[in-house]
Amino acid sequence: MSEPDSQHGIAVVLPDGSELDVDADATVEDCAYEIGPGLGSDTVAGKLDGELVAKEAPVYDGVNLEIVTDQSDEYLDVMRHSAAHTLAQAVERQFGDDVQLAIGPPTDEGFYYDFDQLDVDEDDLPALESEMESIVDEDLDIEREEVSIAEAEDRLADEPYKLELLEELAEEGETVTFYTQGEWEDLCAGPHVDSTGEIGAVELLEIAGAYWRGDETNPMQTRIYGTAFESESDLEEFLERREEARERDHRKIGNEMNLFSIQDVTGPGLPLYHPPGKTVLQELSSFVGELNRDAGYDYVETPHVFKTDLWHRSGHYENYKDDMFVFDVGDDEFGLKPMNCPGHAAIFQDQSWSYRDLPIRYAEDGKVYRKEQRGELSGLSRVWAFTIDDGHLFVRPDQIEAEVEQIIEMIFTVLETFDLEYEVALATRPEKSVGSDEIWERAESILESVLEESKMDYEVEHGDGAFYGPKIDFGFEDAIGRSWDGPTVQLDFNMPERFDLSYVGEDNEAHRPVMIHRGIYGSYERFFMVLIEHYEGNFPLWLAPEQLRVLPISDDNLAYAHEVADEFDDFRVEVDESDATLGRKIRAAHDDRVPYQLIVGDDEEADGTISVRDRYEDQREGVDLETFHDHVAAERAEKRTDPDFLQ
Repeated sequence: MSEPDSQHGIAVVLPDGSELDVDADATVEDCAYEIGPGLGSDTVAGKLDGELVAKEAPVYDGVNLEIVTDQSDEYLDVMRHSAAHTLAQAVERQFGDDVQLAIGPPTDEGFYYDFDQLDVDEDDLPALESEMESIVDEDLDIEREEVSIAEAEDRLADEPYKLELLEELAEEGETVTFYTQGEWEDLCAGPHVDSTGEIGAVELLEIAGAYWRGDETNPMQTRIYGTAFESESDLEEFLERREEARERDHRKIGNEMNLFSIQDVTGPGLPLYHPPGKTVLQELSSFVGELNRDAGYDYVETPHVFKTDLWHRSGHYENYKDDMFVFDVGDDEFGLKPMNCPGHAAIFQDQSWSYRDLPIRYAEDGKVYRKEQRGELSGLSRVWAFTIDDGHLFVRPDQIEAEVEQIIEMIFTVLETFDLEYEVALATRPEKSVGSDEIWERAESILESVLEESKMDYEVEHGDGAFYGPKIDFGFEDAIGRSWDGPTVQLDFNMPERFDLSYVGEDNEAHRPVMIHRGIYGSYERFFMVLIEHYEGNFPLWLAPEQLRVLPISDDNLAYAHEVADEFDDFRVEVDESDATLGRKIRAAHDDRVPYQLIVGDDEEADGTISVRDRYEDQREGVDLETFHDHVAAERAEKRTDPDFLQ
C-alpha cells in the first residue's frame, strides 16, 4: 500500500483495488464525494471491511470501502431498518409511551421490532400498518445525532432495555448515536435512509413471542414481524412466495402425512417419528449407507452420553457447555454428546496405525443433543435432538486432496438424486485458529484446487473457517429458491493434536494425521425438513411412505385388489378397503400424496390388468401387471424424482 500524503492523511481501498487518499477525519460520505459529486449525493450508507455502517461513519487507514446507494444490494437492509423504526413509532402513537422498546433489526425477509408492556394481537396489525403508511406519507427527515453517554442515559430513563444496551455501548466508547424522525427517537447505530418517505411498500406479517436477547431466563416480549420492498410489485411477489412457503411448511405437511410430531410429553425440540416418517428416514439412511460402503467407510457407534472429561480434552467443553445437557452421576459429570467427532477420535486413538493403514474412514448416524434456546426451536429445522450422517477421516497430508474429491463426488450424487440446486463457499482461516501457517496455506490451497478442478462456482468467505481448519460448505436451494445449510467438508488440525493422534510413517517416526469432518446430508432432521418442503410432500417413489395404493371400484373387486397388491408385495402397497366411492378413494390417495393409484374394477379383473393413475391425475387403462411392475422397479432402483409411467 502506498504511503498517504501529508495533506490527506489516510488511504482507503476501493472495490477495484485502487486507493483513495482522504483526510484523516473523513467519513464514508466524504469519500463518496471525493470519488464524484453524483456518488456523494446518492450515498445512503457504506461498508467498512464488509460491515454495513452509516454514511456518517469515519473511515480509517487501509480500510476496504464500499459505497452503498439505492442501487446496491444492501439498500434493502437499510430501508427495512428504517421501516422497523417506523413500526416502533406507529406502536407508540397507537398504544402510548408506556410501551417499552427493545430492538428492531432488519432480517433477510424484512424486519421486526420487540416490545414489552404491549398488549396487541393480529387484529391490531391493519391499524398499525395504516399508521406506518401515514408516517411514510409524512416524509419525516431521519436525523442522526451523536450524544454523550450521560445524555443518552437521561433520554432513555424510561427505557430499561435500551439502558441495558447502553451499558454495553459505554464500554466501547464515549458517545452513541440516536436517530430521530418527527416526535420519535431511538438509540441506534444505523444506517438509515434520509427520510420516512423513502420507505417503500410495507406489510406487517405476524406477531410472536421472543425472549429478550434470546435468553429464556429473560422476560418474554412481543415481536412484530413485517417486511418492506421498494415497490408494490416486489412486495406482492414476496407475499406470493410466502404463501407458497406456508403451503409447503413441513410442520403442516408432516401433520397431514402423519410423518412426525413434537408433543408436550417429550418437550420442545424432541421430535417423535411416526411410521411413515421413519420409513422416509430409513430410506435416507440406506442411501447414504450405500454411498459410505462404496467409498470405503467403516461404521462405528458411540454412546449418547460421555463423561465431560472427553469434552474438556476435545476443547468443546469451554465452547459448548452452555448448549450441552450436563448432569452429575455420583462424583462424575456427564453430558449428552453435542457432536460425534471426539468419540471417533477416541476410537482411532485406541490402536496403533501405520501410514499404510491410512486413510481410516469412520461413519455413524449419530444422535446428538444441543440445548438451543426454546424460542429458536422450530419444527425439524432447529431441534434439541438430531441425527448427523457423520463421517470422520484420519488421513496423511498427502491424501487430503483425493479424500476431499471423493467426498464432493458423494455430495454431488446426493444433490443430483434429490434434484437440489446448491451454492458453494470456501471458508478460510479465522483470526483465532490453531495450526501452522504452512499447514493452513496447504489446506486452503488443496480445497481451492479441488473446487477449481471441479469447475464449480463458489464464494470465498474470508475468515469463516472453523478454528481448527478451513472448510467447504454447500447450501441447498429448494424448489422455491430458499437456501438451507447442507453438506460440509472440514479439515481439522486441532482434534488430532488434543488427542495426541499419530501413525507411524515410512520413516518409522510418529506423525500427526489430519482429521476430515464431513456430512453428506448434514442432519437428518433438517434434510428431511428440506425434502418435505422441496417436494411439498410429494416424495419420489423410492422415498414415499406409501408407494402404491390399490383402489377397488366396489366390494366385488376387493379380492382381486388384494391379488394385485400381492403382485407388488416388494413395494409399500396398501388396499383401500373403505366403502367410499371411487372418486373419494382417488381424492384420498391424492391427498395422501401416493405416487401411483392402481384402480381395479370388473373389466380389469376380467382381463387380469389394472388402470394406473399417477399424482398428476393422468390415467391409463388396461395396463399389464408385469409391465407396470418392471417400470416401478426401475423407477425405484434409479431413484427417479417423479412418477413417470404415464409421462
